Amino acid sequence: MTVMSSSSALAHDYAALAADIKRWARELGFADAGIAGIELGEDEQHLQRWLDDGHHGEMDYMARHGTKRSRPAELEPGTLRVISVRMDYIPPGTRNAWAVLEDADAGYVARYALGRDYHKLMRNRLQKLAERIHAQVGDFGYRAYVDSAPVLEKALGRNAGLGWIGKHTVLINRSAGSYFFLGELYTDLPLPVDEAATAHCGTCRRCIDICPTQAIVAPYRLDARRCISYLTIELKGSIPEALRAPMGNRIFGCDDCQLICPWNKFARDAAEPDFAPRHSLDGARLVELFAWSEEEFLRRTEGMAIRRTGYEGWLRNIAVALGNAPDSSEVIDALRSRAAHPSEVVREHVAWALARHQAT
Repeated sequence: MTVMSSSSALAHDYAALAADIKRWARELGFADAGIAGIELGEDEQHLQRWLDDGHHGEMDYMARHGTKRSRPAELEPGTLRVISVRMDYIPPGTRNAWAVLEDADAGYVARYALGRDYHKLMRNRLQKLAERIHAQVGDFGYRAYVDSAPVLEKALGRNAGLGWIGKHTVLINRSAGSYFFLGELYTDLPLPVDEAATAHCGTCRRCIDICPTQAIVAPYRLDARRCISYLTIELKGSIPEALRAPMGNRIFGCDDCQLICPWNKFARDAAEPDFAPRHSLDGARLVELFAWSEEEFLRRTEGMAIRRTGYEGWLRNIAVALGNAPDSSEVIDALRSRAAHPSEVVREHVAWALARHQAT
């Protein structure tokens, strides 16, 4: 993302500018925007404890950048404030998530990944927001981020007033639940900061209790090594056998902790049509998805977050789901069709799934 030169404009009414920025953000399709400072000391300590405990698993990039993740001015020198934005992602008409999870012959894809990948879309909107600011104040320093750099986006979103970090470690907005993406505009403008959101989870622990793999090991502590989102997306290679059965039919990500959250009764439909489900992935049949060739996988997932798991990971994940599916000749035939797949990882998971059905 382009970075303009440092601020050279004369003094501005920064309170008025902050109000304009929030209005412009909404006009550009963001559901909300707020402004945070750059002090993240407690969050840095929390991150370091999480890394020390090894809860990041194979996500080495979480530790690779040292303190840049928790010190915005180290990542982007000159940063004084962070403009944090959010965008709702579940469009109207999406098949009911609980219904898909209860249909063991269907593949469950996390609701955020059903349509167009949000990264480029949000970066483009943030760039347009920066251009509007530039038109108002002249040259200023900025950089836009959407999961593209070491950024503590949830902590910044909380400090910008967009929500609090729930016990499942996801940001929750009091009037809009948690089904939204986050993006940031680091800037050298001395804007007034918003009041940080306060927590409202209370004694509720539904997210902890419902987690299929018990990945939320304590309130506000997620062991990614057990998280289905990590297992189906980030983890390369073999999924630990003890965690395969609890995965059920979840083939890309997991939403259980959000689905059960009472605050999501306030969740709002996405206004962005590009987030609409593609290729009926909001409840497609496992045997049909398992039959995709690599060329078909690449073609059908073009511009989608699902690409991230890769074709091998896609087949691995679906093999596990088929192992958890009801016993049928169709399921067994589908698994047998991949029993001699070139990938050792795919073959291993297919063999596990077939053994599950032979045991019934």
